[in-house]
Amino acid sequence: MVRCDQLPSPRLTFKLAETEEELEACFRLLHDAYVAAGFMQPDVSGLRVTVYHALPTTTTLLAKFDDRVVGTVSLIRESVLGFPLQKIFDISAIRRVGGNIAEVSALAVDRRFQSTGGAILFPLMKFMHEYAVRYFDTRHLVIAVNPRHIGLYESLLFFKRLRPNPVEHYDFVNGAPAVGAHLDLAHAPEIYRKHYAHRLPEKNLYHYFTGLQIPNIEYPDKRFFTTTDPVMTPALINHFFNMRTRVFSRISDREKMLLHAIYDLPAYRAYLPLQPLGERTELKKRQHRRFSVMCPAEFSVDTEGEQQRFSMKVIECSMTGFRVRTDAQLQAGMKGVIEVDLGEVDHCRLDVEVLRRGRSDEHTFVFKIHGEDKTWQKFVNVLRKARTHGDLAEATRFLRA
Repeated sequence: MVRCDQLPSPRLTFKLAETEEELEACFRLLHDAYVAAGFMQPDVSGLRVTVYHALPTTTTLLAKFDDRVVGTVSLIRESVLGFPLQKIFDISAIRRVGGNIAEVSALAVDRRFQSTGGAILFPLMKFMHEYAVRYFDTRHLVIAVNPRHIGLYESLLFFKRLRPNPVEHYDFVNGAPAVGAHLDLAHAPEIYRKHYAHRLPEKNLYHYFTGLQIPNIEYPDKRFFTTTDPVMTPALINHFFNMRTRVFSRISDREKMLLHAIYDLPAYRAYLPLQPLGERTELKKRQHRRFSVMCPAEFSVDTEGEQQRFSMKVIECSMTGFRVRTDAQLQAGMKGVIEVDLGEVDHCRLDVEVLRRGRSDEHTFVFKIHGEDKTWQKFVNVLRKARTHGDLAEATRFLRA
């Protein structure tokens, strides 16, 4: 049943949904598909929009045939709001492995293209796979799907079930039954090699997902090694969550407070739902906000006249420190110098100290920065002030600030 076009039609384009028109088309396609499948009741807006679409840690991908959106899927990276399926599936075993988790959600293909042998679905899934690894810093994909759709993910892509039995009622999709499944992207290439490397080119999913370059896919332009590509400006937040739909009017008090913690720039506050009076946020106020990145780095330490070097990746940063992921065995109190690649052309060198090992992942460590570094401060300032990934790509005006 598998047929992967090595060179899709030039009329097809795969990219991030960024504009009001593109997002509207994705949400409309999703609405129609979910209503037809019985996963939601028709909405007067004609759109399916959830509070997760408002988050900067959610990215919506699309497929266009000419100028018409014919496919869409969203990746929801874990945030303070979590993600939909963790309410009903146990993912504690995945957490123990380490690495970021993202839920594959809101998948829909225009019904006129559903009988084309995967001409839309397979390149859209390839785009999602590559984006998750290269740009979203994601190791684990999780998904909750109707039992009749689990075969695609289980038999072809080798997702493993989170539970042996379907959940009877999944409120996120109108109470339809759901099966939870998981794919470890660190091991997926070897699994695909074993099962598909000997197949004909059009059925070789190993080459398709790990080696093939598809010119139809437009990856985001990034100046810095950030892991999210937010597109929701204050105007888009207001348009989709207050004007076109009533999503913000239906969310919980806790979700309202968390949205205010995520969008703390003044430009957003006018369009966020009011925080409940007398309630205290569950989030502890941090003196310095933290931002998700994936910056290659090398930590150098002088020990008894010998210099040791440790390769690592900075995965979270703030004005005064950062968190790294590394296989090196570091000790609290180690002091040295770290060189960090902030982007292709932006670099910095910092005097640092290892504070402690990460609480939930033995391969992560927290560092403290000693002294002040203007390059680092400007970099973090860019992450704080930029509203969208377009602002990050055109960061010159922030770096001058």
